Formats: sequence, structure tokens, C-alpha cells
Amino acid sequence: MAGIYIHIPYCRQACNYCDFHFSTNLDSKSLLMECINQELVMQQEYLSKEPVSSIYFGGGTPSLMSSKELNATLETIANYYSLADNVEITIEANPENINDENLGHYYDEGINRLSLGVQSFNDRLLRYLNRVHSSSEAIASLECIEKSNINNYSLDLIFGISEDDHDIWAEDLDTAIAFKPNHLSLYNLTIEDSTVFGNWLKKGKIQLVSEEHSAEGYEYAHSLLTSKGYDHYEISNYCLPRHHSHHNTSYWNNEKYLGIGPGAHSFNVVSRQFNVNNNAKYIESIKSGEIAYSLETLTRSDKINEQIMTGLRTKWGCDLQALKDHFQFDLIKRRHSIIDELIRKNFMLINEEKLILTLPGQLIADHISSELMIEPLEPDLV
Repeated sequence: MAGIYIHIPYCRQACNYCDFHFSTNLDSKSLLMECINQELVMQQEYLSKEPVSSIYFGGGTPSLMSSKELNATLETIANYYSLADNVEITIEANPENINDENLGHYYDEGINRLSLGVQSFNDRLLRYLNRVHSSSEAIASLECIEKSNINNYSLDLIFGISEDDHDIWAEDLDTAIAFKPNHLSLYNLTIEDSTVFGNWLKKGKIQLVSEEHSAEGYEYAHSLLTSKGYDHYEISNYCLPRHHSHHNTSYWNNEKYLGIGPGAHSFNVVSRQFNVNNNAKYIESIKSGEIAYSLETLTRSDKINEQIMTGLRTKWGCDLQALKDHFQFDLIKRRHSIIDELIRKNFMLINEEKLILTLPGQLIADHISSELMIEPLEPDLV
């Protein structure tokens, strides 16, 4: 099975933390949407005719698409790609774009999953993040979704925003759980250099939240959500039974996916492809009959490292036997001293040939992955 990701690079305003590719100038939106459909046609062989099990409209703010634009893109996919039965079709949306009319249109077009960017239910934090919506709009959007025919949705929430937000974080989680969403994505605020927060940090206007504070927020959410029946199936993601995100899970399982639009990434097991992250250059290239992208051919060590990194992010863990079968690589043998130490410190465990992070290990997942990854020129990998 394979997935298709459509990047819609437009927003009403820039959030202070966001480093995704987007523009707040919507003048080129109609033309760019035409180019997205054209790229879908141009890329129809990329997935080698594998059935598409998930379609994901991300951004940016995909809920800024008109009904006509959404319809045209879905029709193009249906005409040029093989769709699996019960294909998951997700659209990211902001609370201010949720209303009965939009939800009715999404349902009619086959959208069967929403990803709602709430981030917080606290008005002070929403203003600090520079979100468009208010707390009351977020709650109203959830009430609207509850009345709609789309009964599968996810909420995005951010924690670790400031040192004094523990009570707010608890309130945000309580508010979210009261609506019983099928899925929750919880993200620790990270500050990237290219963002408004990154600029403020350089100027000393804000300070980084301590790792201890963020860890407390993560652990609190884990304890609360698992007690309410949510499955912690990936470091940032929780779901009720049988409601994990099929699209995102395909990333962690190293399945093929095609990324369409400026800044979108694609993966076909052999290589990764990165579309130019400039709207004007993207439009120019597509109109000329080409796709402006860079290509990274994956080496054996790249593939091994990706298996380690993505596997450790999930509750299923890194499959040690699969590394042996596919790459003739014995991770335990090659990193036995590091793994023994991590197990001794209760950061990970081995269960049925799977290397799995514990909750303390998940807090330092990136560090652990880097410790286990291999260098391209390590012995027997040349």
C-alpha cells in the first residue's frame, strides 16, 4: 500500500512557531492548485501502480481550498491512481474554517478524517502562538464536527509553551478528552531558527522551556490519556482502538508515499525526492512540463538507519529480525554495549525480536536513535 500527500502552502497568517513552507499571499492559489493537479498526472508512475490506501491534505492550511479546488484534486487522483478499498482521506483544518457547509462538502467529496489544529484552548497561549482562532471558536468547531457525518477526527495540541503552563496543559487535555476525539497528536514546542520564536530567542525576548518541564508535560499526558483508553502508538500520537492514522503510520513503516506540491517530499524505498519549496519556482517548473526537485539516493546504511529511527518511534519498536532479513545486519551485535546500557537504565527493552523504547526512553528518542545509527563507512558496510 502507498500514500499520497498534498501540500497546500497557504495560511491566513504565520504562526510564531511554524517552519513549514507556506505563504500568506493567496494570489497564486488557484494557479498553484492547477499545478498540483498537473504534477499528480506527471507523477502517476512514481508509486509503481501500488494501491493508494491514504490521501492526506496538509500544509499550510488545506481548509483554505475552495470546494471546486478540492473536487478537482480528488478527481485527478481517482482518474490516475489505483485507490484501495476504504482509503483514508484526511484534510488538515483550522477551527475558524470549520462550519456546517464545509463539513458537508468534505463528506460529499469522500473526506473521512479531519485533523484539527487546535494547539490550545487557552486564549493567552493562542495569542502568543499567533493562532487565528480563539478558544471559543475551537470549542464551537468541535461541536460542529460532532454533529457532522465525519466521525473520525484528530486534535493537535502543543505543550511546553511556557514554564508556567502546567495547569493550562491539564485544562487543555481535559477539554479535549471531553469531546472524545478518536485521535490526539501532542507536540512539544520546538523553536526553529527561521521562525518568529527563533528570532525572539536570538534577541533574548523569550527563553527556552526546560527539558524537565517538557518531560513533565509529556508524562502527565501519557498517564492521563492511557487511563482513558487511548493507545500510545507513536511518540507524539494517541488514539482510541483501531483509529491510528493510516497515513502517518505508513511513514513509520517505511511504505512508499508521493508528495505533491512545493516543499513536499516523496519516498519510494530506493530514494527520497524533495520538491522545491518556493511557490513561484514550483509553478514555473510545472508549467514548463518539469518538476523542480532534488534527489537523494538511499544507501544501505541510510535504509538501516531509517528502520532504526522510525521503528523506535512506535509502540511496535525496531524490528531486529527484519534488519537481519533485509540487510543482513545484526543491530544487537553491532551496538551491544550501548543497548545493554540503555536497557540497564530502563530506556528500552527487547520483546520478541523488537527493540522498544520505554516512556523515559521516548523522552530522549532522538539521542538514542543517533547512538544506534551506523556510519556509511563502518566495517562490512562499504
